[in-house]
Amino acid sequence: MNLPNKLTVTRIILVPILILIYMFPYATFGINVPMYHILNADISLVNIVIFIIFAVASLTDYFDGQIARKSKLITTFGKFADPIADKLLINTIFLLLASDGTISIIIPIIMISRDTIVDAIRLVAANKQVVIAAKYLGKLKTVAQMISVIFLLLNDFPFSIIHLPIGQISVWIACVISIVSGIHGDELEGQLVIYLLAEWLNSNSEKLTGIVDIYPAVNSL
Repeated sequence: MNLPNKLTVTRIILVPILILIYMFPYATFGINVPMYHILNADISLVNIVIFIIFAVASLTDYFDGQIARKSKLITTFGKFADPIADKLLINTIFLLLASDGTISIIIPIIMISRDTIVDAIRLVAANKQVVIAAKYLGKLKTVAQMISVIFLLLNDFPFSIIHLPIGQISVWIACVISIVSGIHGDELEGQLVIYLLAEWLNSNSEKLTGIVDIYPAVNSL
């Protein structure tokens, strides 16, 4: 296994560690989690640790792509595992934040639904020998998600000094970008939709013909 793939696997391994640290019942075991008050922001040690792990994981995401491209170490496993690792990381954190009411559960539902639909379209496209690359809106979505996670984990620091809920603002912006990037089509995606529609019409031509034949009789009643 080459270095980029090792970094990708490391990112996947960090996900269950994030869940364990965030969901561990500290109070049940009599563990008092320290809370730090900085610029009107109350930040728990758990959130600081999660933030550090998230930062490290995000760096591995950057470096595995850079190393793979520069060293020509792009593999089938890397193409498959890298986007899975990205989605596991970001969606897991959003689900964790939703679990304690930090954000609305609607946000991860929308984002996960968007990713599922887009991935399904890409899978069908790949089966038809059509490649749909990530567009600028998709990349912007990822950046917006990462920024919102940082502010949410740090409880709006440093904007907490002016009592601006930047975490909530940024996560809803990321949610909107996620929706827009999912429905924003270009010429290639348009061709894919037309192709799939044509296939559906072809496979259901007999049923549609039957409906057309029945319609005049029904309309005359």
